Formats: sequence, C-alpha cells, structure tokens
Amino acid sequence: EYGILIRNGEALQQAGKLTTVVLDKTGTVTAGHPTVTMLVPTAGFDEAATGADLMAGRMSAASRDTSSHRGPRLGPIGEARLLLLAASLEAGSEHPLAQAIVEAARTRGLSLLPLSGFEALTGRGVRGLVDGKAVFFGNARFMNEQGVELGDLPTRAAKLAEQAQTPIYLAVDGKAAGIVAVADPIKPDSKAAIARMHALGLKVVMITGDNRATADAVARQVGIDAVLAEVLPGDKAAKVAELQGHGEVVGMVGDGINDAPALAQADVGYAIGTGTDVAIESADVTLMRGSLHGVPDAIAISRATVRNIKQNLFGAFIYNVLGIPIAAGVLYPFVGLLLNPVIAGAAMAMSSVTVVTNANRLRFLKT
Repeated sequence: EYGILIRNGEALQQAGKLTTVVLDKTGTVTAGHPTVTMLVPTAGFDEAATGADLMAGRMSAASRDTSSHRGPRLGPIGEARLLLLAASLEAGSEHPLAQAIVEAARTRGLSLLPLSGFEALTGRGVRGLVDGKAVFFGNARFMNEQGVELGDLPTRAAKLAEQAQTPIYLAVDGKAAGIVAVADPIKPDSKAAIARMHALGLKVVMITGDNRATADAVARQVGIDAVLAEVLPGDKAAKVAELQGHGEVVGMVGDGINDAPALAQADVGYAIGTGTDVAIESADVTLMRGSLHGVPDAIAISRATVRNIKQNLFGAFIYNVLGIPIAAGVLYPFVGLLLNPVIAGAAMAMSSVTVVTNANRLRFLKT
C-alpha cells in the first residue's frame, strides 16, 4: 500500500533500530536529471574560436529563438565552443552529467565533433582527443594533476557551487578554456521527508562525489545534518562501514550502480525504485515511488510491526503461563478445579483470534 517492497524479515526488524540514514545525492535527494545552467569561457578562449566553432555559434544562435530551448542562452561564440567541446568529449561517457551536457548541445543545434582516445578517470573527470585537440574535462584536482593553470576560474566556480551548481573545468591543449556548470534540481518532497526522519530521531548524512561547496549548498536547502563530499564511488561502502564502526546502525539510500556496494554494506539498504537494477538487487528494501518519504514510512512500519509482534508474544506467553498449570491440575488439591479440555481448546482458539486481531490493527497504521 505504501509502495515499499521488503525482501526479508531481518530488514523489516532492523529498520526500526536505525540511528543514521545515509543518502546519496544524485537521484536520491535530487531528481537525477541535471541540466546545464551556466557557461563561463575564459577571455583567451573567446578569441580562439575557429571557423567550425563560428558555424556552431550561428547554429546555436538560431536555436536560441526556438520555444523548445532549455538551459542558459548562448551569448558569445566562446560559449558555443565551450559547450561544443565539452559535449563532444562527454559523448563517450554514460554519466548523468555527461548526458545533460550532450543533450544541451544537441538542443541548441550543435553538431558534435569527432572523438578519439576517450578515457574516464573515476572521481576526477574525462579526457580525449576532440577534433585533434587534447581536451580535459573535470574537477580542480584533475586539472592540477594535468598541470593546467586555472587562473581566476576557481573564484567563479566557488560562487556557482554556493548556488548548488556543479562547476566542471574544461581545458584544451593544456590551457584552461572555461567552466560548464550543471545543476540537478532537488526533489520537491526531499526536505519534508528529511524532516520526518529527524522527527523519528535519526541523523541524516548525505554522501556524494560532488565538490564540498555544492554538496553543502544542497544540504542546507533540505536540512541534512552532515555531508560526506568528494567521495570516490568505490569508497562509499567504506564510509558506511566507518559509521558502523562508531556504533551507528546505518540505513543507506541510493539508486545508482556505484551505490550497490554501500547498499549491501549498510544494516538496511534502501533502493530507489526508479534507479538501476543493480542497486535494487543489492538493497533490502525497494521504494517503488522514488520518493524519500518511503524511508520514514518503512521505518514507522518496522517499529509498529515489531511492537505488535512483542505484544502478541507477551499475550501468548502470559496465556500459556497461566493456562498450562491449571490444565495440569495444580489447583485441584486446593480448590478442586480442573480445566475441561473443551474449554481449554476454546480458550486456545480465542487466544489465536486475539493475536490475529491485534496483528490486523497494523492495517490501520498511518505513517
């Protein structure tokens, strides 16, 4: 009824014992459908536009007048060239941010340039040859590793990050070309769902590979307690284990392939039903609605179910503690009381009815 699929009884029982919930950012707190929001070419890059880029700029200028336009309008030719090179390189990637950049270029009518030698470096960025030019696209650490001088771009990037946008640097032939900023809108119900988790006494932590400033900006908007930023995909499970090592009972919520090890490591793994099959297979609980409200719903259902089971066990225990000695004749020497087997059978049946009736009260649970 709540769109929650629980794969085993242990997960149902453990959900009520959670002390910390770890949320993946992309696709869990946010919608998972990022879009290009800002293009910041360097001055020198503006002046270096080639004939092909000028043509791309004309094409994009025409596309700006269409009603189907999405994202920032392309002004100078440098913006068209910046987006064109980034999209041409990212065409070799399956990352959600890459798909957003490619879609932005195609929406503006830009024809992608030939790509060769594509390579993705986990947690850093991508590189390859685009139309014969060595292009690097990634975070500041990646640019530093490649010996690219960023100048004043980090200052611009910091301002973008404070607005919950993810700035990505582009370099061409070893020189900084600019920033492509991408933003993933926060799900409308994320803030309310996290408030419900707090009401249940849970600490909420967000984990992401995004930069610290962007992650902090998102966390502030939805009321998250702590942020684990710039975490490599392969290190998410280790971060969950670290929390467990400090005595926390951890629930992990994610939707991507990279979340699968962390979902398996957590005491209870929650997979967003709109995510990947690998994540769903690794999790203990699947939230079919794709909403974070499924997490507090599942926890409330867990606590109510375990509480109901304990009530039933207590009732059955008390009944047997009192009934079995009487049926055995303990009171007969004193008051001559014996328990007729027919009455004992009827009482046992009534005990079962009582337990089933109490259990059925869960059908009226409102989370």
